[in-house]
Amino acid sequence: MSPTPWLVAVTAVAVISDAMLLPFYPQFFAARFGVTDPSHIGLYLAMCGLVVMLALPGWARLARRIGTLRLLLGTQLLAGGLSLSCAEVASLPLFWGLSLAMLVAKASYLLVYPYLMHVEPQARHATLIGTLSVVVHAGGILGAVVGGLVLEHWQAAQIFRVMAVSDALQVVVCLLLLRRGRVPHSTPSTPSVPGTSAALLRLGMVMLLFYFSAHLTRPFFARYWEMASGLPGELLAGAVFAIPGGVAVALLAFDLLGRRASGSAIVLPLAIGLIGLLLQTSGDTTAIFAGRILFGWALFRVTVRLELRLFQLSTPDRYASDFSKIHIFQGLGVLIASWSAGRLVDAHGLISPFIVAALGFALCALAYRLLLTGDTTAERSTDSVSART
Repeated sequence: MSPTPWLVAVTAVAVISDAMLLPFYPQFFAARFGVTDPSHIGLYLAMCGLVVMLALPGWARLARRIGTLRLLLGTQLLAGGLSLSCAEVASLPLFWGLSLAMLVAKASYLLVYPYLMHVEPQARHATLIGTLSVVVHAGGILGAVVGGLVLEHWQAAQIFRVMAVSDALQVVVCLLLLRRGRVPHSTPSTPSVPGTSAALLRLGMVMLLFYFSAHLTRPFFARYWEMASGLPGELLAGAVFAIPGGVAVALLAFDLLGRRASGSAIVLPLAIGLIGLLLQTSGDTTAIFAGRILFGWALFRVTVRLELRLFQLSTPDRYASDFSKIHIFQGLGVLIASWSAGRLVDAHGLISPFIVAALGFALCALAYRLLLTGDTTAERSTDSVSART
């Protein structure tokens, strides 16, 4: 039995639990600690991104020594205990410390991604990347909806108890796979292709811009929706927030059923995503719905294609290491977006993140044309069913 379905399933559970608070941090801090300052919330989210970004390379190095599954046993046990502590704490500074420590431990589960790429043959990489992208988007759907439901009917502390349950499930799956000997076959060390480090750096710069733009609108989207639509309720706001995730699920299903050939276009999806962001600035509910759909289409296409390029540049024995390096750029993008979102909303209102994100997509397209177009190292043939325009 392949470990892939088990690890994809447990990753989905982890993503769902971690996404429950994502659109509702302003409401959470207001209800739990009486904090309403957007800058404080933006700083907290930026610190969340920073600790994950800094922790992952260390976990990657440790995983090369003891193995990914053995590493996850310890880190997810620790994360579960810290999650339960976050559910009980009443002090804001203590919550900061415990929740950031929890995220340091949780960062290790990101290594499941390169682990799966190591297990699966290269011919399936594009499909696996598309599947994992959908897991993240679908997890965002369920997480946002469940998070809104919890905040409407129960105390926010329950979210951290659900997180602890997901950590426990990861521990159980890792134990099961270790007992059955489900570890990847050894892969001979492959020397780096000349120019790979420079290509990874260029890819990282493009990913930084993309992740900054993609995440800038997230922290305050629920508040923007309530203001623009005049419709209160966290559950509805969570459902609208999750529309891009639904689009990603539909796209993967469409691609799988149609067995579509590989595609590599980046600029066109970014242009469509830019239009989607600008539509959401109108304040009209119909335009917001349409904008969320276009935005979701662009996110899925660009994410899959950029991450496929990463694994085309890397080699199996360096997947975890190179993934952790690229994740630094992704994390920086998220960190800057989280910090900037609070400052932008505080200074210019709830609509400003959408305008800046649209500008970011335009800059990302320009950076892609300047830095990555013509990079023949990454132009390899794949059997993708989830990357076509």
